[in-house]
Amino acid sequence: MEVINALGRRKTAVARVFVKKGNGNITVNHRDAKEYFTTSILQHTLNQPFAITNTVGQYDVTVNVYGGGIKGQAEAIRLAVSRALVEVNEENRPLLKAQGLLTRDPRMVERKKFGRKKARKRFQFSKR
Repeated sequence: MEVINALGRRKTAVARVFVKKGNGNITVNHRDAKEYFTTSILQHTLNQPFAITNTVGQYDVTVNVYGGGIKGQAEAIRLAVSRALVEVNEENRPLLKAQGLLTRDPRMVERKKFGRKKARKRFQFSKR
């Protein structure tokens, strides 16, 4: 198996993932994943695809991620890893699809409109 790359997005975060056979090392932007994502919830988000497909500790993952916040980045990485695992083994697809890990979340921040304070909030109305 060579290196398999995949792309994942969430809000404005974009993650490029490179997966190869190894012993479970995850590197994010040249740093260890536990150092980059300090909370246990975000670390769980990263390892979710591996836990579902019973491949924990079988692949080394190198990630380049930019944009968005820390949670959006973690979810972008999760989508990219899920796509890469499907590319490695097509039998992983139904497992990941059932958990909703292959679905790109399309929700984005709504743009601010002119004549308003924010996207939907208006300035205070005065009748007189």
